[in-house]
Amino acid sequence: MSDIPVIDLSKAPGERAAWDRPAWRVYLWAICELIFITNPWQISSRLRIHVLRAFGAEIGPGVIFRPRTRVKLPWKLHIGDRSWIGEGVWFHNQDHVYVGHDVVLSQEAFLTTGSHAHRRDMALITRPIRIDDGVWVTSRCVVLGGSHIGRSALLRPMSLVDGCVIPAGEVWGGNPVKFVASRFPTSAVPR
Repeated sequence: MSDIPVIDLSKAPGERAAWDRPAWRVYLWAICELIFITNPWQISSRLRIHVLRAFGAEIGPGVIFRPRTRVKLPWKLHIGDRSWIGEGVWFHNQDHVYVGHDVVLSQEAFLTTGSHAHRRDMALITRPIRIDDGVWVTSRCVVLGGSHIGRSALLRPMSLVDGCVIPAGEVWGGNPVKFVASRFPTSAVPR
């Protein structure tokens, strides 16, 4: 067993490379996130969005941002018009997350763009996430970096999207995620 290596984590590169901002701004964001974003009180969605925009998030009009959410780096968050961000959604976005318009991210969905070079030195590796218009990511789904969820696709609860492409208009689910059905009858596909 002693011939199996162990990575010395004290020598692992830190995550600060993903910050893209001075440390003081990241720490100030952490305080504002705790007070205005992660806070479980039913404070105004508009106030939450205002604070996120003040730190560089691009959020379209009509977006609903529920309580208990988390956003790692708001300047790497892009959300289109009229999208709904459910309670407890966590954007662990060390890379960019692009959410289209009219998207629903349901309760406790977890989107993470980061991983580690686990065979080398545990250095941070990031890949963006793209969620197209009209998608519904249901409760407690996990979406990993490199994933692309196509227009009006639907992910069933507790699914894992592991950096793959989910085609437009389809329902996928499970772990590993697999095709379940078409979301709309062919004559009812929104245009």
